[in-house]
Amino acid sequence: MPHEEQKPFIPGAGDCIVSKSILNGTSCLKWLFREKSDQFCGWIAFGDTDTQEVVDNPANMAIANFNALIDLEPAAANVYFLPPGTDLELRRDANGAYFADVNTGEEYREMVKGPVQIAFEKNLKFLNQESYPPTFFQGLFGNSGQLQTVDIGKASFPTGKVVLADPLAYLGSKYQTCLDRKIPAGSYPVELSLLRSPLVGLRVAGARLVIKDSPIARYEIAMPTGKEPQDLGYPGVFSFFGVDTGLACITDWQIAEQYTAFMADWEQKHPEGNRYTDLFEALFHENAQAFPQLQNEQGDFLLWRLPGTDLHLPLFSSGLGDGIYSGYWGLDRDGQPVQLIIPFLNPEFFL
Repeated sequence: MPHEEQKPFIPGAGDCIVSKSILNGTSCLKWLFREKSDQFCGWIAFGDTDTQEVVDNPANMAIANFNALIDLEPAAANVYFLPPGTDLELRRDANGAYFADVNTGEEYREMVKGPVQIAFEKNLKFLNQESYPPTFFQGLFGNSGQLQTVDIGKASFPTGKVVLADPLAYLGSKYQTCLDRKIPAGSYPVELSLLRSPLVGLRVAGARLVIKDSPIARYEIAMPTGKEPQDLGYPGVFSFFGVDTGLACITDWQIAEQYTAFMADWEQKHPEGNRYTDLFEALFHENAQAFPQLQNEQGDFLLWRLPGTDLHLPLFSSGLGDGIYSGYWGLDRDGQPVQLIIPFLNPEFFL
């Protein structure tokens, strides 16, 4: 099967070494061994009719994408992420095909989780806690190791009533989260924590609104209007906001209202239009070209001026994408907001 036509069972799986007998159909996959390799994914596959004489001759082996092997034997997908040194035999019983470790006898009937999935699940459990150690917030924004803090410009807050939302799906709707605490009206810098991860590449690990330059005495989860942290746990009380388009924003209630009116007018004029592809995509790309070292090719952040106004709305990627996220206030000793932070990733899980 040509590489470009292969179904991406495992994106980025890479090439493996496979007996030609498997590829031409004269044998069925029987043995899998993984060695350490810098050129291939490390897996070597042999067929059930392959003799030692056959496998000792390099001419009888071929290079193929591991996804092509999965296409021939779906059970191979379950073991892809096992480490070098793994030696497996394909077996079958009434429940179907599965691999067993030749040395330990351990059976693999379900997919072994890869490092990205493991990190993703750990991160999912980590998010939206009522509190974190101050060192987590302090360490999230810095310029050391694989983290970099970037100022993307000042966001406008004409009323000081803060809104957290997915700007494409929920901003201006009943599903946006209006926060109970207010900040003084004005314009404030928005900073992003950029993580350069060997597992997931360049990601926005967190965002923060810098309200004033004062020491932070404590951190507190940001609650929606009319709710306080002690209300958490009661039915229907949530601290988070939802993201369904991979983008998040911190903005003002008035901007959310004006954004809604603008979008209603735009969609009336463009009934077949798409907010992202027809309105924002080119702007994100332009920004990515202007600051290529700070974001992915498609663009990860944008300070957008609401047309016809001097109001600026920051839009930015939300870590690994869709999910639910909470904001956290950094408060001074008088209980006044110094920062508002949205964590998307715990960097430790992705390094």
